[in-house]
Amino acid sequence: MTTRISFCLAAALAATAAGGARAHVTLEQPNAFADSYYKAVLQVSHGCKSSPTVAVRVRIPEGVMNVKPQPKPGWTLAVTRTKLAQPVDAGHGRMVSERVSEVAWQGGPLADDHFDEFRMTMKLPDRPGATLYVPVVQECVEGVTRWIEVPEAGKPAAALKEPAPALKLAPKP
Repeated sequence: MTTRISFCLAAALAATAAGGARAHVTLEQPNAFADSYYKAVLQVSHGCKSSPTVAVRVRIPEGVMNVKPQPKPGWTLAVTRTKLAQPVDAGHGRMVSERVSEVAWQGGPLADDHFDEFRMTMKLPDRPGATLYVPVVQECVEGVTRWIEVPEAGKPAAALKEPAPALKLAPKP
């Protein structure tokens, strides 16, 4: 059973990687198990029309909890929190009444001919089969690129000009 799940995840990963080849802010691992902890590694592969990147802002999808961003030398880190309608059990007997809704790194600059990674850990929702979209705004010395497009039902993601990184949630093994 575990081998079958690993094979299915590998196949899904390959399909997602092929479809997301045009995207320029991507998740290193676009597949994860629902209701698990996940290390999101956002890869920024270039600037905005050759201009260096100076800020990366990430909107955290609804249902994602316990977000902890990794600081980066040379960049300042800001976290925006949003109050929850109802407190949620965060595990270990701890209830939380707010969640991280946005993470932003500002600094750099990250030259257009370099790449970098922006990392955070998070607890994913228990929604096997769902796809979570992680909108990212990339600010540059000159210009902004909004990797926020989400495919409409029945339309291919490959048709999007600036797609949001996508994370597919698989059932737990």
